[in-house]
Amino acid sequence: MSILIKKNSAAFLLIALANLVIAFAGYFVLPPRFFYDSAIIIYDKLNEIGYFGSYPLTILFYKITGLRYLPFPVIALVQFPILMYVLYKIGIPDNFEKINIKNILIYLAILMIAIFISMPSKEFITYLYVAPIVFMCKNKQFTLKKTATLSILLLIVFGAIYRPYFALIPVVAGGMYLISFVNFKNKTVTTLFYGLIIAFLLSLSYGILKGEYFSEMSREFVNKSRIGSADANSIIISPVKPDTWYGEIVAIFYGFFTVNIPVNGLKHILSPQIIVFIIWQLLLFYILLVRFSKCLKERKKYQYELFILLIIFSFFILQGVFEPDLGSAIKHKIGIFPLIYFALYYDRFRKELQ
Repeated sequence: MSILIKKNSAAFLLIALANLVIAFAGYFVLPPRFFYDSAIIIYDKLNEIGYFGSYPLTILFYKITGLRYLPFPVIALVQFPILMYVLYKIGIPDNFEKINIKNILIYLAILMIAIFISMPSKEFITYLYVAPIVFMCKNKQFTLKKTATLSILLLIVFGAIYRPYFALIPVVAGGMYLISFVNFKNKTVTTLFYGLIIAFLLSLSYGILKGEYFSEMSREFVNKSRIGSADANSIIISPVKPDTWYGEIVAIFYGFFTVNIPVNGLKHILSPQIIVFIIWQLLLFYILLVRFSKCLKERKKYQYELFILLIIFSFFILQGVFEPDLGSAIKHKIGIFPLIYFALYYDRFRKELQ
């Protein structure tokens, strides 16, 4: 009996297999800086293992699963197929084999998955953690209200025990959702602008209580000791020191544009991997922005995609606050890739919800 595989599924499998080889070979060809976090996770020289915090919990995960005892190439052979299986279960669009901008973005993202999170990684856990949000959106048994409630709880819990800024996503997303009902001339851009203002107000509140602002205690603190080092060619440094309220608002807007519309990163012309990311990010941001505008105009028709896009853009805004460099920006975006994948191909998935 002959087994027929649709073109879209065949294309997905071929791309996945090709990148599985890349994931396996990464340990042998990538420079050491790609494995700094992995070394911390696997060797745990500072004995950070624990139940709270991204490093302690990730170290615990790799110890409990036994993955820490495997060679890195073998870990890639375990993790990468799991990550691809998640995408496969979300669904493969009908025209996945055709060459177009949207599909090319996905092909490149799968390559980034192979390079950045097939090794021991915090983003591997993030990717698996956010995936249920997509599956709830695709499940007819979950109403939008139930999906939103459970998703908010998931993000708050993740923020409480793993990555604190994830707990801020529902606040920024909720604020943008309410603002989007106001009849502005350019609703899409205005909604994002006020999302940035909400992030600033959160940072201002934290600064009043703790004496330092978000970007000052995260991005600037991390980068202070890295300035001038060989591995700091893509760090993000605000043009204004964020130790005042006006410095912080400049730092937040500067960080947002640097991470999400990184035209200033074109100066890294001698770093091909950065240039590829910049092109990928610019195209991704533009397509998501167009879809966001469409969702705001037709809320009922695209209600689940609007919900996912509010999470994505809230994440993008908070990246602009906390992200130390363009390299980590790639990894962190790939960490929420199931959400991005669902948003890009929502028209295909919407048919399943009707």
